[in-house]
Amino acid sequence: MTRLVIATRRSRLALWQAEHVKSRLAALGHAVELLPMSTRGDELIDRRLDQAGGKGLFVKELENAMSDGRAHLAVHSMKDVPAELPPGFVLAAITAREDPRDAFLSNTFKSVSELPGGATIGTSSLRRQAQIVERHPALEVKLLRGNVETRLAKLDRGEYDAIVLAAAGLTRLGLEGRITAHLGADEMLPAPGQGALGIECRSGDSEVVALLTMLADPATSACVRAERAVSRALGGSCTLPLAAYAVRVQGNQLRLRALVASADGKRVLRQHAEGAAMEPEALGNRVAEDLRRQGAAEILGL
Repeated sequence: MTRLVIATRRSRLALWQAEHVKSRLAALGHAVELLPMSTRGDELIDRRLDQAGGKGLFVKELENAMSDGRAHLAVHSMKDVPAELPPGFVLAAITAREDPRDAFLSNTFKSVSELPGGATIGTSSLRRQAQIVERHPALEVKLLRGNVETRLAKLDRGEYDAIVLAAAGLTRLGLEGRITAHLGADEMLPAPGQGALGIECRSGDSEVVALLTMLADPATSACVRAERAVSRALGGSCTLPLAAYAVRVQGNQLRLRALVASADGKRVLRQHAEGAAMEPEALGNRVAEDLRRQGAAEILGL
């Protein structure tokens, strides 16, 4: 193709992600332009996403740009992509994963366990909220929305004692020095797809699909597909306090861990299993079914 257009959100992180994919496509000999756009998810910063309409708020305008021919592809943080794409669209590639962990940031305290009772910790994620409250019920979890820079500014103004952000976004922006502590999967199980980038395009645009497939990382793709299968089987919405994280283990096996919780952290269900990397959706569906047997449907209101 002589010219490709990438639809992207305007935030500095989204632009970094789009530029990253642009550079990889340029290395293959393609001319690439960016089409920066504002999405409803960027504009609604006073409510949690589950109250405003879900993950699709970050991708709908980008999909519209692809539908009407203004763009050929869009780059997303995989944790922001709904489990089900609209008809006519496909995730043509999932690229190699950055650090999937969450990060604890504070100008005063060194870890979540150091926060005193009544301290405020900011997040917009029900998944993070549930896991924090389960372990630290005396903390006050407050809504934190906005781009990375906005969230850091709120921390620096003293509006929060601490905040939790994805480590990958901070690393990509050169802000890893702001990380006070990384939260391992045992302490904070990540969101499905966290740390990975997905490249979406129209499913009928075979030339673009074939080109983008060259950017995919097979190991990351298998892990993320397993994680997203859990989300899809349990409703596929950011209204769910749900976590899922898969890693490649010996041979062609994946180990998948998943969690479903009530928002108040009083009920937390966990499940893990191993399965073939060649059948990641089957593994994710099996873990989701095990969670249903434990009572996930009751917690999630399914």
